[in-house]
Amino acid sequence: MKQLIILFNSIILFACIATAQNKDVTAETFQKDLAAPNVQILDVRTPGEYQAGHIKNALQADWLQQDQFKDRIQYLDKTKPILVYCASGGRSGKAAQWLAQNGFQNIENLKGGFTQWKLENKPFEGPSDIPQISMKDYEAYTHSSGVVLIDFGAEWCPPCKKMLPVIEALQNEFKGKFKLVKIDGGININVMQQLNVAALPTFIVYKKGKEAWRKQGITEKEELVKQLSN
Repeated sequence: MKQLIILFNSIILFACIATAQNKDVTAETFQKDLAAPNVQILDVRTPGEYQAGHIKNALQADWLQQDQFKDRIQYLDKTKPILVYCASGGRSGKAAQWLAQNGFQNIENLKGGFTQWKLENKPFEGPSDIPQISMKDYEAYTHSSGVVLIDFGAEWCPPCKKMLPVIEALQNEFKGKFKLVKIDGGININVMQQLNVAALPTFIVYKKGKEAWRKQGITEKEELVKQLSN
């Protein structure tokens, strides 16, 4: 009898998950669905990321702080649509799965996250007094007779943090052989758009003022050494 009850409960749980709508959507669809009645918007980034800029009316629950996340989620309505986003779509994708498994019925995850949202010039709220660098400023960084490594990253970006020890090791081992320029990808969206930088981190090597190489995402130290040395 006990086994039958467990089997029955498992079937019910599977049916609930199966009927939940959990899908990744583009920034265009996400923006359109924001206008739906009774929609709930959930920002699963850290408080610092949220304060730097967020979609209007978004609630904040840090996915990386599970106790906080679960405490805040309990106040949401499981029967109403919930639109979820993070910085690039990874954390919100996991949060969306959790929501589907815990009774939420209609969930949308923003593909590409808040970075993609800003790249497509979608509206958001946040501090407006942080100046962006201009292309003229950027070109001043890259116009050099030597080697320049541009690092597009952000403090709230997990893969960017993972790359920090690699970049620090390069600076120590190859001191004076190249110039490192860090550009905050959470702020300098205009330059990112003009350079077709679509995600963080992105590394670009300039030699004698001209782009010689670029790569998006986690990069091995050996590959950076090779590109900086050639």
